[in-house]
Amino acid sequence: MKSARASGALGLVALAVIASPFAAADDSGWYGGINIGQSRAKIDDERITRSLLAGGFTTTSINDDDRDTGYKLFGGYRFNKNFALEGGYFDLGKFGFTATTVPAGTLNGNIKLQGLNLDAVGILPISEKFSAFGRIGVNYAEARDSFSGAGAVNVLNPSPSKRDTNLKLGLGLQYDFTPSLGMRLEAERYRVNDAVGNKGDIDLVSLGLVYRFGAPTPAPAPRAAVPAYVAPAPAPAPVAVMPPPPAPTPRPAVVAPRPAPTKVAFSADSLFDFAKADVKPAGAQHLDKFAADVKGVDFEVITVTGHTDRIGSHASNMKLSERRAESVKTYLVQSAAIPAAKISVKGAGETEPVTKPGECKGEKATKKLIACLQPDRRVEVEVSGTK
Repeated sequence: MKSARASGALGLVALAVIASPFAAADDSGWYGGINIGQSRAKIDDERITRSLLAGGFTTTSINDDDRDTGYKLFGGYRFNKNFALEGGYFDLGKFGFTATTVPAGTLNGNIKLQGLNLDAVGILPISEKFSAFGRIGVNYAEARDSFSGAGAVNVLNPSPSKRDTNLKLGLGLQYDFTPSLGMRLEAERYRVNDAVGNKGDIDLVSLGLVYRFGAPTPAPAPRAAVPAYVAPAPAPAPVAVMPPPPAPTPRPAVVAPRPAPTKVAFSADSLFDFAKADVKPAGAQHLDKFAADVKGVDFEVITVTGHTDRIGSHASNMKLSERRAESVKTYLVQSAAIPAAKISVKGAGETEPVTKPGECKGEKATKKLIACLQPDRRVEVEVSGTK
């Protein structure tokens, strides 16, 4: 019996693993999940008929049981937003047939398939919540067969079995409800050895859930807000005082030019979404106000410094703080026509917190800790060399 064969064409889209400079701080980490769906095989009726004919039997009919429920349990590690390594356990179900013969008799055959797999997974983000992925890997499957005969049919080897390593392919789509929880729709193909001298394919189409461990959840409301814009109060305008002449003629007041802000701080939550580096529309108005205050002011340089909280690795926090500083510079250059050569950027990561030591306890990215560390997430802009 040939246990399974390709029942339809299944293409694998090979997704390139791209090292992207836009990877967010929360792209990597461990995850796990479960899928369940329908497995399908094609029973090789022609091969069964030939085998019976070689034993002196004519096949009058064959009834196939070529579909069952399959499932898999999986876990993996996502290295960045484009690549993950995933392994797990699968059970593809049970398939079988019943052949009726002349001389009068029947032959029944069944196969059960289960095993382990290890896959390389390429991921292609389509939007913030939606992504496509493809996989290629190996599966180590155990095939357990059972045959029985009735009437004139006699089975010589009723319980053959085989363990073998073969190729595995797949593709799918994923939608993330939250940074921690997502849903997957997948189509996979498992190459297996059927324990009676033949290799074929089992297809599994399944739906499942995936959970990312330690993924941060944005806080619903910050505990305290860093002022979106802080500027020194303007100095009072000096007035020249003349000695009283016999017929005094008042002289016009001398008004000092409006001073430029020397250092301002923007709350990162007011400019960006959590763990993102693109200036959102609601945050643009704060940068527009700052640009209006430095318009026409003669200065040497504007220094933009990005800061993050201590959640996540140092390397990820440094990258995120640098990207946020670059985004503020790009906005000021494009929207306020400030020369790019007069703006410098740097990232400080989590190294210069505003919160005091011991003020925010814990290491796990809970809602309470994220809200407590909100003041540390900021962008500071300093104007130097004003004249």
